[in-house]
Amino acid sequence: MKTRKLIIAIVFAAAFVFPVYAQDRLGVNEIVDRMDKLYRSDTSEGRIEMTIATENWKRTIAMNIWSEGLDKTFIHITGPKKDAGITTLRKKTEMWNYFPKINKVMKVPPSMMMSSWMGSDFTNDDLIKESSMTRDYNARLINPEDAKQENYYIELVPQKDIPIVWARIIIVVRKKDYIPVEQSYFDEKGRKMRVMTFSEVKKFNNRSIPSLLEMRQLNKPGKKTVIRYIDIQFDLELKLDVFTLRNLQRKR
Repeated sequence: MKTRKLIIAIVFAAAFVFPVYAQDRLGVNEIVDRMDKLYRSDTSEGRIEMTIATENWKRTIAMNIWSEGLDKTFIHITGPKKDAGITTLRKKTEMWNYFPKINKVMKVPPSMMMSSWMGSDFTNDDLIKESSMTRDYNARLINPEDAKQENYYIELVPQKDIPIVWARIIIVVRKKDYIPVEQSYFDEKGRKMRVMTFSEVKKFNNRSIPSLLEMRQLNKPGKKTVIRYIDIQFDLELKLDVFTLRNLQRKR
């Protein structure tokens, strides 16, 4: 009788512990979708500093950035003085840059999406997010030999007929809160070409996100680009003309 009561007690206690974990646990596609939307929402507005550093020099670019869903992004560079006023607009798969010194709007062709943005280790696609992890990649959980118990490891492979330069991407995400830790990029020969790390988790507008992103290209030792989120707000009511070509040349 005592044994039976003990079993019932254990089962009763487990009903409160294990189902909560099971309900909170996300599938691999849901985790990837969270990654896609980590720094976005229905709308967002933020202030960012991007520091490009080599062994011989370093420079920091300040910018404001607005987004709407996954399809619209607007960037306005506020400093340093020589770069201030440069703006970038992306709408779905189209992208434009405005350069105030020559007073010219230039459309970025698809072939240039993997080119460096402002001389950094981030490409146009990285910063503007033309490609979507959820839409353009197939995802699966993997278990590398050096895997840490506290993390999930997700392999992304591009879907067929999607023009993406990376043969695969591996994302490392913390199990406890699905916050990303690292993202590695591999070429068609299986070589790891670059690594992005996420750190300094902060709460912005009731959302916890890594406020520091560091990108290193492994074939360029001594060079790195760091993006720091100074502030970011989500689900704001933005002006209707934010994501327009006219806004590119607007004086601020």
